[in-house]
Amino acid sequence: MAASETVEHKEFREYCRAWLQENRPAATVIPLPQAAYEVTHEDHKHYLVDWQAKCYEAGLIATDVDKIYGGHGHSGLQQIASSEVRRAKVPYFINWIGLGMAAPTLLAHGTESQKQTYLPPIFSAQEIWCQGFSEPGAGSDLVSLQTSAVKEGDNWIVNGSKVWTSLGQLAKWMLLLARTDKNDKYNGITYFVAPMDIPGVTVRPIHKMTGESGFNEVFLEDVVIPDHMRIDEVGAGWKVAMSTLTSERGAAAGVGAIASSESPYAAIETLIALAKEKQRNGRPIWDDPVWRDRLVKLYERIDAMSQNYRRAGVKELNGGAMRIPLQGKLNGSEIGQDLHQVALGMLGMEASLYVGDPNAIDDGRWALGYMNSYTGTISGGSSEIQRNILGERVLGMPKTK
Repeated sequence: MAASETVEHKEFREYCRAWLQENRPAATVIPLPQAAYEVTHEDHKHYLVDWQAKCYEAGLIATDVDKIYGGHGHSGLQQIASSEVRRAKVPYFINWIGLGMAAPTLLAHGTESQKQTYLPPIFSAQEIWCQGFSEPGAGSDLVSLQTSAVKEGDNWIVNGSKVWTSLGQLAKWMLLLARTDKNDKYNGITYFVAPMDIPGVTVRPIHKMTGESGFNEVFLEDVVIPDHMRIDEVGAGWKVAMSTLTSERGAAAGVGAIASSESPYAAIETLIALAKEKQRNGRPIWDDPVWRDRLVKLYERIDAMSQNYRRAGVKELNGGAMRIPLQGKLNGSEIGQDLHQVALGMLGMEASLYVGDPNAIDDGRWALGYMNSYTGTISGGSSEIQRNILGERVLGMPKTK
C-alpha cells in the first residue's frame, strides 16, 4: 500500500485481496492459453465468461464507470482493483477487447442508447467483442483500409475483409472501420458496431507457428448494418479509431481490461527462481555474474514500468498526450519479449523442447511465450509506429519523410 493512500483506498484494496483469495477459481482440466487472445476452446470460453461475470459483480470491473452504464460508480478505484487482480495471479478476463477498446470508445463517442445497451454485457462478458481494423493491405498503414460501407436508406451495406481479428470466432460484436468516401483518405472513414452472427459474415481461423489459432480472417459480403449502429458522425471514423487505439495501447481507465494472468513481476520472479535452480558448468546460472546482471536489469525495467503505471492515474504526472500509457505499451511488449529471450538463453539446448514434451522445462512455456511475444510488439501499432507517435505527438519532433 502506498503511504499516500486514503482510508477508502486501503479498505478497497483489502476487500479486493480478500475477495480474490476466497473466490479463486479451480484450474481448468486443459490449461488455459497464455493470453486471452488465444482462447478458442468452448470450455475455456464458458469458464472465463463465468469468472469475468463474478469479478464484475464483485466490483473489480467497471469500478469507476457510472452506474447508469452498468458500472459501480466509484472514482479512482479501478487501478487498485486491476493491480490486485494481477497480483493474485488469477485467470485473465476473456472480454479484454470489449473492456479495453469497446468500452472506452463507447464512453467517449457513443450515444446514450449505445452506452446503456452495449456496456453492461461487455462488463459481464455476456457479449464478447472483437476489433475489425486491420486488413490484408492496411495494417500499420490503417488509413489505407478498403472495406466499403454504402448507404442504402437507413442501412449501410458493407463489403470487404479484416485480418488478425482476435476472438473473432467467439465474438458477438465487432468494432468496424469502413470507408464511406473513397475520395477522402482521412475523413472518408466511418466507425460502426457490426454484428458477427448475421448473414454475410464469415470467420476463418489463422493457424500460427505455435499451433494456436486465436487470430482470424473475417470476410464481409453485403453485410447490412443499421445506421443507429454507427458510432459518431459519418466520416469521423479516423478520429474515433485514434481514441480506440489509444485505449488499446494502454490508456483505458475505469474498466479493468486484463488479457494475461501473469504480471511482469511474477514472470521475472519465476525466471530468477529458474536461474537459481538451473545448473550450468556445475553451478547455478544465478551465480554467473553475466546472467545475474541481465536478470537484474530486466527487474529494474519492470519496476520502472510499474511505477510509471501508477503515475498514469495522476493527470498531472502523465506528461500530456497520454505519454505514460502509450509508453507503457511500447515498454511492456518489448520487456516481455526480452524476458523470454533471456529465458531461452538460460535454457540453452533445452529451449527447443516445446509444449507437451515431457522433458520441457515449465512445459515449454518460455518457447511458446517468446513466439507469442511478437504479437505484443506488432498488434495495436508496431513498436516502430509507437516510437513515431511518442516522438511526434509527445516530444514534438518533426514527422519522418
